[in-house]
Amino acid sequence: MATTQPPLTGLAQRLVNDGVLPAHEAREAFDAARHNAQPLVEYLLRRDLVEPDAIAMCASREFGVPAIDVAALDPDVLTQDFDEGLVRRHQVLPLIRRGDSLHVALADPADVRALDAIKLATGIDIEPTVAAADRLGDAIEQYFARERADAPTFDHGDSDLSDEIDLEAVETDAPPVEEAEQADDTPIVRFVNRTLLDAIRAGASDIHFEPYEARYRVRFRTDGILREVSAPPSNLGNRLAARLKVMAALDISERRIPQDGRIKMTLSKTRSIDLRMNTLPTLFGEKIVLRILDQSRTRIGIDELGFEPAQEQSYLDALKRPQGMILVTGPTGSGKTMTLYAGLHLLNDATRNIATAEDPVEMHIDGINQVHVNARVGLDFATALRSFLRQDPDVVMVGEIRDLETAEMAVKASQTGHLVLSTLHTNSAAETLTRMRNMGVAPFNLATSVSLVIAQRLARLLCPACKRPIDVPREVLLREGFPQTDVEDGFILYEANPQGCGKCRNGYRGRAGVYEAVEMTPEMSGIALEAGDSVRFAEQAKRHGFDDLRAAGLKKVMRGATSLAEINRITLAGQPSS
Repeated sequence: MATTQPPLTGLAQRLVNDGVLPAHEAREAFDAARHNAQPLVEYLLRRDLVEPDAIAMCASREFGVPAIDVAALDPDVLTQDFDEGLVRRHQVLPLIRRGDSLHVALADPADVRALDAIKLATGIDIEPTVAAADRLGDAIEQYFARERADAPTFDHGDSDLSDEIDLEAVETDAPPVEEAEQADDTPIVRFVNRTLLDAIRAGASDIHFEPYEARYRVRFRTDGILREVSAPPSNLGNRLAARLKVMAALDISERRIPQDGRIKMTLSKTRSIDLRMNTLPTLFGEKIVLRILDQSRTRIGIDELGFEPAQEQSYLDALKRPQGMILVTGPTGSGKTMTLYAGLHLLNDATRNIATAEDPVEMHIDGINQVHVNARVGLDFATALRSFLRQDPDVVMVGEIRDLETAEMAVKASQTGHLVLSTLHTNSAAETLTRMRNMGVAPFNLATSVSLVIAQRLARLLCPACKRPIDVPREVLLREGFPQTDVEDGFILYEANPQGCGKCRNGYRGRAGVYEAVEMTPEMSGIALEAGDSVRFAEQAKRHGFDDLRAAGLKKVMRGATSLAEINRITLAGQPSS
């Protein structure tokens, strides 16, 4: 039985009625466009079946919208400062704003997707006007050519080098941007590239692009401290955000919700940098933060982290065990991941199956199976860990223990022949077991699974070239917690030179870890079995001779590695160093 074709409707029938297209060609175009899920206007234009002017006039009559010759428009009257990616993606030219409505020109006034995207981006009603597609494309090019010519031409130092780096987006769920969206806005491109290179050279860990009502600023976090490095004109905020989002292959038309992406910078044949990017809609635009992830830093050895000799040996001994749990704790930005990565590098050989679940995966390590957890699709830490246990692992790293299910899975793994490494957010080693118990982990499981707890902070190191000695009264030293025997023997305290020198910034250069490493001795396990509180854990650790964070920090002060002011900053209030 033959099927009846649906009748021609809308623009297809209008083209036939106006004698622009024969009925059989209109039918073929109508059916093909539907089959390809493609707008009819786009199908006709791509195959040159109808002249753009004829399509525009028919569309104007069919949809009841005015037609306009965009070639005759005065560019000075057009609405300015519009997102280039949004305009190019949807081929919609902003014309003029009247009251609460924005008049735009487009080739297909039935393109609801384009009209909705413009409305969502601007927050106002859209009034469509139809234009011939060929002249519309030319007008859009002229629109942005004029806007770029009006932009201030600022640079940021040695601009030649900024064109030499190779940039590519990596690990993003967003669709790749079209080539048309990547037209160089030269001042913006040079400024962004220059900023990224300056941050890498300065050893920054993060770059902050921040819009405010009357100003815009860029800040670097270096050695854990944020500092402002530049203040581009505030009206360039949207263009800076768009450029960074293009580099990370994010949706540049979406400004209402946060987005995540990554950029890979190839600096040379032997060195590349990953930049993890997050956008955040704020009152005056999108704040963008880039986390700089230097792959070379993942190969740091345990002896370079800053452990005291006894603490380093405790970590090495725990890593040599075939099973058990190593917990690293501390606030955000205290270097926990780097401590775990150093341990994984030591374990990473052909005889071991190592798997990690991370949120996000900060560094790629060859030879280790790394999983980026994604709670939106049901892949959380517990799910990943459950799958790991079915893949014959020797070593498992869980990025963070956040809930009882993950904690119980980690404990089970450590009790069944696996070495488990993970992190928690607590302020001291003593509080870690209490936190696990408060999550619901049974005291017996804690006592039999945990082998080592490490608490840590990051302390800025004094610049060897300009640090200066200071005299501190004996009574003050004792009150600060320095051992009396060391005070009697004498040592030299140093402070930072606030002016710094050519080799540092404000007297500090680089950071090192300050650690508390507590082994689960039989006595500590006994306290865990009795559900003892953190005070009892801390007292027992002290009796065993395990340095707490402050004691370990004061040892670095006595060696002249850092200042007393810096150790007070990171330990007295229990604050992170970044």
